[in-house]
Amino acid sequence: MATIQSCFEQIRGRGLRVVFPEARDERIVAAARRLHDERLATAILVEDPQSSDRLDAYAGLYLEGRPEVNPNVARRLATKPLFHAGLMLKAGDADAMVAGVAHPTARVLEAGMLTIGLAPGIDTPSSFFLILAGGRALVFADCAVNADPSAEEIADIALASAESYRRLLRDEPRVALLSFSTKGSAKHARVDKMVRALALARVRAPGLAIDGELQADAALVPAIAARKLKEIGDVAGRANVLVFPDLDAGNIAYKLVQHLGGAQAIGPILQGFAKPLSDLSRGASVDDIVATTAILLAQV
Repeated sequence: MATIQSCFEQIRGRGLRVVFPEARDERIVAAARRLHDERLATAILVEDPQSSDRLDAYAGLYLEGRPEVNPNVARRLATKPLFHAGLMLKAGDADAMVAGVAHPTARVLEAGMLTIGLAPGIDTPSSFFLILAGGRALVFADCAVNADPSAEEIADIALASAESYRRLLRDEPRVALLSFSTKGSAKHARVDKMVRALALARVRAPGLAIDGELQADAALVPAIAARKLKEIGDVAGRANVLVFPDLDAGNIAYKLVQHLGGAQAIGPILQGFAKPLSDLSRGASVDDIVATTAILLAQV
């Protein structure tokens, strides 16, 4: 909870604006009220996009990025709450967008891709969970979006996750690319994928502390890293960003540490977009919505 409180203090009183396109959900209304009452953010509820005096401007903004689209289609899209909120964010009329209590992740991603777009140098949108356990704050990725990422996509996920960690926790990331193998202890195409992802990430971010392939214990426990590796380096035993080889591993891992290990798992928070955007579980509580919003805005 100290990490969440830190996020609250980072954003309190700054006048940051978050847009919620699912204004009819009572949890969103309650979260918006709490954000206001605690001076954390100004919540913008998208209730009736068709009556917005910015509708034509947002349709025009959509056309700027997609000039091949029929203007009538652009205007119709701008009346849809998810797209309207995304265009509001793109226009600078909001600082972040939070959605997902009434829409599946795929629809939130679609709206984000078609309105906000991806950050420079990133080709793969992804997600992370902030895991708070045993006095540690870790980023787990990708746990919600990419089912079977390629080496190139793993590299994208690793770089986006490192930046998310840096912005959120104001500390330097140490990124571990996870596998069932540690530095060649097993041979398999899945191991090769993580080795290639490491090489790609190091070319793109030569100053980043990143290593792999590592088993989870070698990534997290110094004594085990010392036994398994000849050269430990800056990451093994000290990793704070864990990048999983596929969605099976990531999704299972965060739920195990949450439900068996007693960790707090906050997310999924989308990453790789040009501006702050987050998904929510459709079972999210008011506390979850407020915490996710704070984490998102703390990166602004």
